[in-house]
Amino acid sequence: MLNKIVLASGNAGKLREFSQLFASWEVEVLPQSEFGVNDADETGLSFIENALIKARHASRISGLPALADDSGLAVDALRGAPGIYSARYSGVGATDEKNNAKLLEALSDAETDQRTASFHCALAFVRQWDDPVPLVCSAKWSGTILREPAGDQGFGYDPLFFVESEGMTSAELPREAKNRLSHRAKAMAQFELLWRQNMQGADLA
Repeated sequence: MLNKIVLASGNAGKLREFSQLFASWEVEVLPQSEFGVNDADETGLSFIENALIKARHASRISGLPALADDSGLAVDALRGAPGIYSARYSGVGATDEKNNAKLLEALSDAETDQRTASFHCALAFVRQWDDPVPLVCSAKWSGTILREPAGDQGFGYDPLFFVESEGMTSAELPREAKNRLSHRAKAMAQFELLWRQNMQGADLA
């Protein structure tokens, strides 16, 4: 029987990415919606805590192993904000445009050398909801926040996130480059290594 895990997300792009990652290992990745799993209450104070909360929540309801990620932007001059609140930074009814506008306003008086920031991604995998030894990894991607958006690729804060090594924003990067450089790409590479060391060949479900 094909091994199965639940992705604790309703994001179609994430499902596609992780399905491709696991395809060669005969592991089927299923969205949490197939099991009637609603989004978990993200009550953690870090990306890793929230990833674990989401993974345990999806595993408890589905009865299957679960994988979750939590990601966001941390701006140094704002003491790490918006951080775990990145997606809802501008409050109720938050959109990418509103979040970006609020970030630009918060940094309106910041000089270029004060606009450093980093994207963060944490991944958590649990074999069962109360797994005492989950697989956990995290990665970051450093950059600088511009004064106005550039590029129409990507989402979230990508149009403001300038990648110095590439001379452009995350929203201007070709997809192949972003899939190599991004925080999520780095975290997935770490997770692949952990999986091979700890889980490959294991009977999951």
